[in-house]
Amino acid sequence: MKQFIKTMWQVMRSPSTHFSLGLLTLGGFIAGVIFWGAFNTGLETTNTEKFCIGCHEMAENVYVELQDTVHWSNRSGVRATCPDCHVPHNWTDKIARKMQASKEVWGKMFGTINTREKFLEKRLELAQHEWQRFSANNSLECRNCHDYKSMDFTKMSEKAQVQMRRAAERDQSCIDCHKGIAHQLPDMLEGNSEAFAQLEQSASVSSFKVGNNYFSVRLLPLYQDEALQTKGGQLNPVTPVKVVQIEGDKIKVELAGWRKTKGFGRVVNEDFGFNIISGFLTKDVAQSDAFVESFETKVDELTGLKWQRVTVQLWMKASALSDSTEPLWDYARETYQTSCSVCHTQPDEDHFDANTWPGMFNGMLSFVNLDGDTQALVLKYLQKHSSDFSETGH
Repeated sequence: MKQFIKTMWQVMRSPSTHFSLGLLTLGGFIAGVIFWGAFNTGLETTNTEKFCIGCHEMAENVYVELQDTVHWSNRSGVRATCPDCHVPHNWTDKIARKMQASKEVWGKMFGTINTREKFLEKRLELAQHEWQRFSANNSLECRNCHDYKSMDFTKMSEKAQVQMRRAAERDQSCIDCHKGIAHQLPDMLEGNSEAFAQLEQSASVSSFKVGNNYFSVRLLPLYQDEALQTKGGQLNPVTPVKVVQIEGDKIKVELAGWRKTKGFGRVVNEDFGFNIISGFLTKDVAQSDAFVESFETKVDELTGLKWQRVTVQLWMKASALSDSTEPLWDYARETYQTSCSVCHTQPDEDHFDANTWPGMFNGMLSFVNLDGDTQALVLKYLQKHSSDFSETGH
């Protein structure tokens, strides 16, 4: 074998005795053209939609979803195919992307995503990889068709104009706001729920003392009786309560706040004039002197509504209460910064007052996936850190 390699090397480095240098050069050039043409022809074949849905686990998943979007059918008749959005145009990035995509073929062959159920289990991970790629290249594939400089903002809705002009000023990546525009969003609630469960476990205290104040970690049910059989209401996250009685794994707590006298007075707010919800009462409890003790009554000059200061005593499970607001605010702050501010310039917490934040926050919820506990916690965080509680607020 060693002698064979040596002989071949001598043949390769010896001058030709039968063909001219020009012929050899021309032959090498032609062979190179044929090889390069064959290589690019094969490469372009892999850039067709037919090839994409034939090799990747998408024919019955994301490809079907695409057909219900504006990228498939629209009034202009311009359709985006799989490689338009997922394959870079420049050669080096294209080859790198091809190598990355081969992992999906591997997953198809070895059965990790070969069924709809398995695909959905991996969907969040796959989507996050693609979002990261788009974020890293500033949504390059999107910009092959969409260009801020070519957009006519006057033809957009008023809300879209504001957001798109801001995005253009910052040259913002398209994927920041347009996840799910061509395919369905993965279920991200499970991840939120797991993170919230960890927060609850780490922040909750295990023992209580009569007379001490604690803060609810999440939405918690309240009951009229010690047996916890008859519903009495619900606590919102980060609501202070005072323990007045302890019976095994059940505690009786006192909730203090203000409510509007109009209607049944079921909503208990943290303070006069602020729509910062501490909790909700059932109709029976709200109208019962056995549970609710009322004090002074004041009129809100801005609305003309009467407010009443009250305390309510109800039973609950001795769990999911914290002796500090710090871990709750830390979790809410991180959630707000990572989940609620990717579509526009992030409003500072003190940009709005406490009574304005609920409307603003509800408008954000259609763009994010948050479970009920997280929604209530983040809203309470924004209200408690609004301009009403900040010296630097607008």
